[in-house]
Parts: sequence; C-alpha cells; structure tokens
Amino acid sequence: MALIKSVRGFTPEIGENCYLAENATIIGDVIIGKDCSIWFNAVLRGDVNSIRIGDRVNVQDGTVIHTLYQKSVSIIGNDVSIGHNVVIHGADVKDGALIGIGSIILDHAIIGEGAIIAAGSVVLSGSIVEPGSIYAGVPAKFVKKVDPTQSKEMNQKIANNYLMYAGWYKEDFAQ
Repeated sequence: MALIKSVRGFTPEIGENCYLAENATIIGDVIIGKDCSIWFNAVLRGDVNSIRIGDRVNVQDGTVIHTLYQKSVSIIGNDVSIGHNVVIHGADVKDGALIGIGSIILDHAIIGEGAIIAAGSVVLSGSIVEPGSIYAGVPAKFVKKVDPTQSKEMNQKIANNYLMYAGWYKEDFAQ
C-alpha cells in the first residue's frame, strides 16, 4: 500500500477508482481526483503547500510534485499525463497537457491546455507555455503549434492507456 501521511493537520484525499503503487508517497495537503494513477516511486509532497490533481491524471514512475512554502502551489488539471521522472515544483498544468519524461517545471510556470512539454525540457519559473503548443529544450522554448484535435486524441489515448494499466495492477491485488 502507498505511503499516505498526514502532516501539519492535512491528510491527503484520494478520489474514487485511483491506483496508488505500493511505494508511491502522498503527504499532507494533497487532493487527487477520480480515475488517477500514481506510479512507483512517485512523491506528491504537500507538506509546505497545496497540491491539487484533477481527474484521469497519471503521475508516472519517479515523478516528484512539490511546492514552495507559502509561495507556490502545484495544480494539475484533468486528463494530464506526467511522464517518468518529472519534477513539477509549484506550477499550474492545465487540462490535457502532456509533460514528457524527465522534464522539470518550476514555480509559477503555467502549462497551457493541451500543451506538450518535450522530454528532458526545463520550463523556467514564471514561464507561460501557450495552449496547444510544443515546448522543448533547456530552457524550454516554443517549437510549434500542434493540431488541437491530434493533441487531444494523443493525450486522451495516453490517459486512457494508464487507466487500463492501473486496472492490471488492481486485478492482481484482487486475487
């Protein structure tokens, strides 16, 4: 079972039909919506400020979500896919965004709806990533706009795949 820990009077709230890997860590002021999956070695540390995660979000292996004490919160919208080993620190990730493997999103950055952050990118503090665009690099810069229909289809496919993957693990525990 995942480590779910209260701190400073805050206890994480987990929505319906969520999969939490056995070694995921969820601490403090964290609210997770429904149909989410929090994968192996992911850490959602709401000890110093709030973390809010929408519905149908997958937080993949090794990801860390944190904030700045009294200065930033992390907000993740609905239908967001967060790749392996991502760091989100006090940022706002809008609905349908895709955060690529190993990316870093720093405080007060805003990732627009349906945006794609390429693997290994660093989105600097205070950056605003346009909706429906691809950003890549260190620091991350605009690459191009994406077709909104294609982006939505791809991001929803990934989100739906992670619901399916989570189901595999839930079935294993039912036996």
